[in-house]
Amino acid sequence: MEHSEDAAVYKLRDDLAIVQTVDFFTPIVDDPYTFGQIAVTNALSDVYAMGGKPLTGMNIVCFPVGKMEMTILRDILRGGIEKMHEAGVLLVGGHSVDDGELKYGLSVMGVVHPDKVVKNRGAMIGDKLILTKSLGTGIVSTALKRGLAASTLVDESVRSMTQLNKGAAELMTATRNVHAATDITGFGFLGHAAEMIEGDKLAMVVYARKVPFFRGIQELAEKGILPGGLNRNKQFRLPMVEGMDSCPAWLFDALFDPQTAGGLLICLAADEADPLLEKLHHAGLSEAAIVGEIIAAERNIIQVVS
Repeated sequence: MEHSEDAAVYKLRDDLAIVQTVDFFTPIVDDPYTFGQIAVTNALSDVYAMGGKPLTGMNIVCFPVGKMEMTILRDILRGGIEKMHEAGVLLVGGHSVDDGELKYGLSVMGVVHPDKVVKNRGAMIGDKLILTKSLGTGIVSTALKRGLAASTLVDESVRSMTQLNKGAAELMTATRNVHAATDITGFGFLGHAAEMIEGDKLAMVVYARKVPFFRGIQELAEKGILPGGLNRNKQFRLPMVEGMDSCPAWLFDALFDPQTAGGLLICLAADEADPLLEKLHHAGLSEAAIVGEIIAAERNIIQVVS
C-alpha cells in the first residue's frame, strides 16, 4: 500500500505467493462485447505488471435491470469470458447487482514466485524505460462520446485496449535485470512514471517524441478534446514534471491522458533494453519503444524533453 503497487501480493510459502487485484468501470465503447473484452484486459493487466500469472477471475456486474435488454449483458459477459480464455484464466464465479448505471469488471487471482515479484519501485541510475503500447485511449474515448472520433482511430484504440499484456509480461519476466514495472492506466503515463521514482534520489528523462501515440491524437488534443481525468492527473503531478515550455502543448497534455488497458512501462538495465525491445517487436508489439532513462538527482523530477 505504501508505494501504490498495481496489485496485492501475499506470500503463501517460500516459493509461492498469490497476486490479487480488482477493477471495473462504465462502458467506454458502444459495443457490449468489445466492452467486456476491454474490461477484462484492463483487470488482468495489474497481475501482469507485477510479474504474475493470472489464474482465476470473478465477474463484477452492475446492470440496470428493466432498463436495458439482457442481451446486452450476455454480450458483455461473452466478450469478457472469451478474453479470459485467451489469457488462460478460469472464471470461477462473481456477483451482480441491479444498478442504475452499467458497470463491469473482474476480481483476479494469480500466482508469482516471491523472489520474482516486479514492483513499481526499484529503478536504478542508468536504467532505460520501455513502453509497450501507444497512448491516447482516454482522448479517443472522449472524442467517441462527442461523435468526433474517426472510425480508424477508434479501431486502433480498441485493438490496443483488447490486447493482453500477457506476451509483454512473459518477455519482461524472462529478462534478467528488470528493476521495476507498472502498467499505464488511470493516472496517465507521467502519473505512473512518477510513482517509479517517488521517494528515491532519482529523476527520469522522458523523450517525448519517442513515446508512441495513436495517429490522430494531436489533432484532437489541439482542439481541446481531453478527458476530465487528464486535467486532474496534470494538476496532481505537474509539480514533479519539467518541460512544459519546451514541449508542444498537445504532447505534454497527452502524457497525462488516463489510459484504459494501457501497456507496461518497464524499467531495466540499459544493456538489456535493446534486446528486450527486439523481442517485443518480434512478438508483434510493434509500437513498443524506449522512451526514457533514469538519472541521479537530489529531488524527484521528470524531465520531459521534446
